[in-house]
Amino acid sequence: MNTDQIAATLRARLAEVQAEIARLETATTQELSPKFADQANDLEELATNEGLEVQHIHEAEQILAALARIEKGEYGVCAECGEDIAPARLAALPTATRCIKCAA
Repeated sequence: MNTDQIAATLRARLAEVQAEIARLETATTQELSPKFADQANDLEELATNEGLEVQHIHEAEQILAALARIEKGEYGVCAECGEDIAPARLAALPTATRCIKCAA
């Protein structure tokens, strides 16, 4: 497992997520339409954007935690049982903290 490549991939994804968070923050500060009929659509879009922002913030936290584990040399070790996390699982979910057995 090449942690340098994984870290680079995680940093690239973190930059994407942070840009999306910034975009969503801007979108959620827009004023409602002056037309009452359009305000329902505005409010629905606002709620959707807020939900997406929460998801992206959670993803950013997971990425930062994975990068911290890489720095500490703890990346790829199950937080539950201490065994190695399968490379295939880490390839599919680079922020995984538990092996497939413990995650089930």
